[in-house]
Amino acid sequence: MYIVGIAGGSGSGKTTFASKIIEKVTGTRVMHLHQDSYYLEKLPKDDFINKKPNYDHPSAFDWKLLRKHFAALKKNKRIEAPVYDFVSSSRLAQTVKIGPGKVCIFDGIYALYDPLIRDMLDLKIFLHVDADIRFIRRLHRDVRERGRNLDGIIDQYYDMVRPMHRQYLEPTSIYADLVVGEDTDRAAEVVASHISAHLR
Repeated sequence: MYIVGIAGGSGSGKTTFASKIIEKVTGTRVMHLHQDSYYLEKLPKDDFINKKPNYDHPSAFDWKLLRKHFAALKKNKRIEAPVYDFVSSSRLAQTVKIGPGKVCIFDGIYALYDPLIRDMLDLKIFLHVDADIRFIRRLHRDVRERGRNLDGIIDQYYDMVRPMHRQYLEPTSIYADLVVGEDTDRAAEVVASHISAHLR
């Protein structure tokens, strides 16, 4: 299976970009896997700031399960991806079946972070979007979709999102084959053409 990884800061538009690529790839069904689905239900004790869980630290993710699922996908086997509920901060009982297939797009803030995952990616992309734009997008999303309040979102951004982005996330851009800015329409066409050519 051909796997494309899309990394970038919270609010950079990773899922939107992935959807644009999927719409433009012709000739096959492209599967979509979200790293957000692999949040741990119980974070490590060291992963708290001001007694609040830090979901922007790399250790907030279930890397063991993610590596296992990646290995299965590369062998063209089906996986059952977890479903994470951001309102309750827990996994739901249901799962999502992904695979087998020819192409999968994997998006997440740390899509390029883990060396074992990186080695299984055929194309690595990093979305570089200015911090103010990412913050505004995150603000709107968390209020509308995740039931968060304004003060909580701002505190989380300054205490966790911004410092984790600088320390752990932004450095992963060096692993990208392609760095994309805010205008993703043209980039989606290029990536989709690349995938289609590979399939042919």
